[in-house]
Amino acid sequence: MITTKQRAYLRSLANKIDSIFQIGKGGIEAPFIKQVEDALEKRELVKITVLENSGMDPRDAHDHLVGALGCEGVQVIGSKIVLYKESRNNKKIELPGK
Repeated sequence: MITTKQRAYLRSLANKIDSIFQIGKGGIEAPFIKQVEDALEKRELVKITVLENSGMDPRDAHDHLVGALGCEGVQVIGSKIVLYKESRNNKKIELPGK
């Protein structure tokens, strides 16, 4: 579990990155979850865009991914989702207060 201060720090880092995934009309399926999991292991912080044709609310998509991946949901703003999971092998982000 991350603290409010750590969440704010991750949000500031997320401002500088682009979305690397989009949730479209195919929704969230096992291959998509695997890709996001691999990206989280490599990058630790991932931004995802939920397209209007997905039929999903960004908050619902966020909750589904957090549950499936066991990661931290950093932010849902507009159609964007930001997720964080500490990497086991490629640690890049040092959270404040740790």
